[in-house]
Amino acid sequence: MAYYQRIRDLREDSDKKQTELAEYLGTTPQYYGLYEKGANEISFERAIALAKYYNVSLDYIAGLTNDKRGLTRSDLTREQRDLLDVADKLSGKKDVAVLLRAMLNAVK
Repeated sequence: MAYYQRIRDLREDSDKKQTELAEYLGTTPQYYGLYEKGANEISFERAIALAKYYNVSLDYIAGLTNDKRGLTRSDLTREQRDLLDVADKLSGKKDVAVLLRAMLNAVK
């Protein structure tokens, strides 16, 4: 599902008018309507604003997940969670982090 369909569905499910969302985003109803048609790319800042407005994740708006909370740690495999734990522990150690990034780039 494309993001523009998601923002339209969110608006309709909230019983809001395009004029209300346009005002919230600081744009015109016509310009906002182009977002919902997919004729204009929505800026990252405005996508964030909509996610906050509807209390959903950017992942949901982007169509990456059907869970309005977005992707969560529980969606990851055990190996992915373990790698995140290691990365969290190493984030303060600049030299190791630089080395890990170089290794990741080498295997891409």
